[in-house]
Amino acid sequence: MSTGKVWLVGAGPGDAGLFTIKGMETLQQAEVVVYDSLVGQEILSRIPESARCINVGKRASHHTMPQEQINQVLVEEAKKGHRVVRLKGGDPFLFGRGGEELELLVKEGIPYEVVPGVTSPIAVPAYNGIPVTHRDFTSSVHIITGHKKQGAAYDIDFDALVRTKGTLVFLMGVSALSDICQSLLQAGMDQDMPAAILQKGTTAGQKRIVATVSTLEEEVKKQGIETPAIIVVGKVCALAKEFAWHEKLPLSGYKVMVTRPRDLISSMASRLRLLGAEVLELPAIRTEPLKDQTLLYKALKAVDTYQWVVFTSPTGVRIFFEELLKSATDIRKLAHLKVAAIGKGTKKALEEKGFFADYMPEVFNGEALGRGLCELCEGTEKILLPRAKMCNQEILAELAKKPGILVDDISIYDTFYETRDLLDRKKEFETGSIDCAVFTSASTVRGFREATPGLDYTKVRAACIGRQTQAEAADLGMETYMAREASIDSLLTLVIQLKGKTARK
Repeated sequence: MSTGKVWLVGAGPGDAGLFTIKGMETLQQAEVVVYDSLVGQEILSRIPESARCINVGKRASHHTMPQEQINQVLVEEAKKGHRVVRLKGGDPFLFGRGGEELELLVKEGIPYEVVPGVTSPIAVPAYNGIPVTHRDFTSSVHIITGHKKQGAAYDIDFDALVRTKGTLVFLMGVSALSDICQSLLQAGMDQDMPAAILQKGTTAGQKRIVATVSTLEEEVKKQGIETPAIIVVGKVCALAKEFAWHEKLPLSGYKVMVTRPRDLISSMASRLRLLGAEVLELPAIRTEPLKDQTLLYKALKAVDTYQWVVFTSPTGVRIFFEELLKSATDIRKLAHLKVAAIGKGTKKALEEKGFFADYMPEVFNGEALGRGLCELCEGTEKILLPRAKMCNQEILAELAKKPGILVDDISIYDTFYETRDLLDRKKEFETGSIDCAVFTSASTVRGFREATPGLDYTKVRAACIGRQTQAEAADLGMETYMAREASIDSLLTLVIQLKGKTARK
């Protein structure tokens, strides 16, 4: 068996948008992922389903696995021939002990690569409006570990740090805040020097306390702080109020779970992030084409006998055209067909294939689609309806009201619920960590149910794209809200209203 390879990958400070392109590409190819507790939840949700995950749980003073054992795990997994990603919060080499891991890999002759990550001492102050350097205040920045062994004195030259007149960033120093501030004051730092402590930077839990070196500890006692957090000392901290930008975004401080099929990139999620939300993407379902497409191929051979082809999802559009190619059916044979789409997402998917919908209902659901088609048809039409194996019957019930219409309802793909996840969703909702869940179809609600056994669904605030989706969520006992229309834009507006508590159920 050939030896595998290890990649040391920095996952950044938490915001998935700060995970590098190379880091994401490497992660998607991983067979084994060895990850830390400080890796952001948004990143963990993107680990491929096929990868085996090993949680080594490193966080200050709390290690699931000793460093020496972690080193050994990397070697053992690589020797089995696996592509191993060692996923670390921040950057692998900045207090991440990446160098120690490389030592054993080099000794054992294991191939490796390093993918640097955006590091918290730069990114977290930036998200709080604090530039770590500024020509009017300081021309240097110094990063120090605030962690020390219990009962031991700091092995830090505080006098030298004060003399630099630079910005000082202490990582892992929350529990030692008093010692750090007192040591700086004893080394001669001005007691009015601005200082800040920054909690959970780049995530929905971001919080900032700005004071001075002499008053920061007291302010933290008054206002409270949670880990992970970093301490920043320097004149640049005084700029935070003026330069703060992230907290001004409409969804800053709001944590949203977006459910989606695994094979679809969520435009909803990316747009929520642009508005400042922390977004967890939950691949609640995955879709796969049916292995036996006999009925579809038979319909394609007789496609000249149909007058309409009707699509009820973007996935249905994608798989239909994939099977069209596999069956060697010339696309020109579809030229005579009129095309209907259930909503804007399906309409867009059709346009990407070069087809423009002849009909799309104003209300994006099966009932409205069926009713509208009945109004357009004379009663002599034959309709091809390629869609999911699991689907509602509303469109068929409406079409049945028009005598003479023939419908070939053909299943072309199946839906499977995803259950594997590295996040404790039950705990996230029951502790109020997640502000709302966004559901883009009834099937994603069902997938969410399968992935969260034992969850008290009354704890879930659900933003739903349409009536069927809302009904599915309400049946579970969720607090449900429905977008004005079944579109991403309308759903996005609903989430903003939920944060402002102006949404109507």
